[in-house]
Amino acid sequence: MKDFFQTARFKALLTACVVLAGIMAYAGANGRLQSAPQEVLSAALVPLQRITAIFSNGISGVADHFVHLDSVVKENEELKEENAQLREQLVELDQYKAENEMFRSANNLKEEHPDYTLLPGFVIGRDPLDQFYSFTIDVGTKHGVEKGNVVVSEHGYLVGMVLDSTYTSAKVVTILNPTLNVSGMVSRTRDNGLVTGHDQLAGEGLCLMNNLPRSTQAAVGDEVITTGMGEVFPADLLIGRITDIETEASGQSMQAKIQPGEDIASIRQVLVLLDTGEAVAQSSEGNNQSGEE
Repeated sequence: MKDFFQTARFKALLTACVVLAGIMAYAGANGRLQSAPQEVLSAALVPLQRITAIFSNGISGVADHFVHLDSVVKENEELKEENAQLREQLVELDQYKAENEMFRSANNLKEEHPDYTLLPGFVIGRDPLDQFYSFTIDVGTKHGVEKGNVVVSEHGYLVGMVLDSTYTSAKVVTILNPTLNVSGMVSRTRDNGLVTGHDQLAGEGLCLMNNLPRSTQAAVGDEVITTGMGEVFPADLLIGRITDIETEASGQSMQAKIQPGEDIASIRQVLVLLDTGEAVAQSSEGNNQSGEE
């Protein structure tokens, strides 16, 4: 027991009793003895109240943050939807512009070839394995397109021919393909030859004009057009320009490399010449009459 009075615990307890007695004496002297316990309790609760207030404000702030975040997410979704609508409108606008340009070009070409019905078409697919750049367009038998219809660019340059058609689409074989032969003529010199595709030239986007006369005066830069012979291609369609001319291996004639007027590998829109039978027949008849004269 004697050892207990020497311990730190006893000293702390004694100090607390002295402090408490002092507080009680001070409260009694100032008439606040009855409210002393309440004040002591209140003083003890102040830190806890502060913590509670901070916690409460924190919860409120977090709630406000999530409400604001939800608003931002909603606004972001609305902006995405609006952007999607604007992009769709831009696509439609570009399509309308392209169609208007096509119809304008078709009207101009119609003046040069009044005997033909010109149908605009857009390239919707390409054969990645075809080195001659055949492609599919978005018009078919529903629109009057048939196998053998001639296909030109919007600027009037020969592109190829319809190889096959379905109800809503058609496959076009291009002038870079060796299976397509076109009777052509050098516009300046009036020399005739046969324009066709070539395996080694297709990768360069070129085709070949064979059987030019040995005495031809054709030169680089001369324009080549169709003759209308063969009852397939109408007369006076632009094909392209000569980029090189040389003697054929046989030595009997000349041959020229032709740069088509349109980039066949990247063309995106074309015009299909419909109902060409009558016009070609007329052209062929005109050529025969001219020959008889």
